[in-house]
Amino acid sequence: MQADLSPVIAATAHWLTRAYPPAGGALAAALCEVQARQAVTVAAWLRYPTAMDAALVGMAGPGGSDRLDWVTGADAGDRDAEDFAWRTWVDEVVASWAACLLTDPGLARRAVADLARGEHTTGSPAVFRRLLAPDATDRNAAALLRHPDLLASVAGLHRGELVDRLGSDEALAA
Repeated sequence: MQADLSPVIAATAHWLTRAYPPAGGALAAALCEVQARQAVTVAAWLRYPTAMDAALVGMAGPGGSDRLDWVTGADAGDRDAEDFAWRTWVDEVVASWAACLLTDPGLARRAVADLARGEHTTGSPAVFRRLLAPDATDRNAAALLRHPDLLASVAGLHRGELVDRLGSDEALAA
């Protein structure tokens, strides 16, 4: 069994950066990819907090990008087999949660803080610096990826589940 979420994380981050491409050249593309990957990693670790959860999604598959493509208006008609294959590893809930984290800094901080309860945490929250504290270069590179209005349709799909998963602000303060 596969207990590694890397295929889900890679495919979902790739989907986000294709749906909301970077603004600029190679550096912008790299910075946008890092931000997407950090948000998707946090979302995936929250969604699948144990090795057993990760193994189960590895066996069953995450569901693919069809609904996300439809929500964002991406044309799915002329895909070749290679383009279709990676899309099967996209997780709709993880993409939605990542979109929430990219557009809501407070929610991103709560999510990273919540990772301490899962089995995936191997480092400090500083590992997610580009998600939690993007500088001006990061924000410019990922202008589309972090735009709340543009990501609203994707973020709205499963935002309620993420907020429920993290609990209320009052519960975290207590």
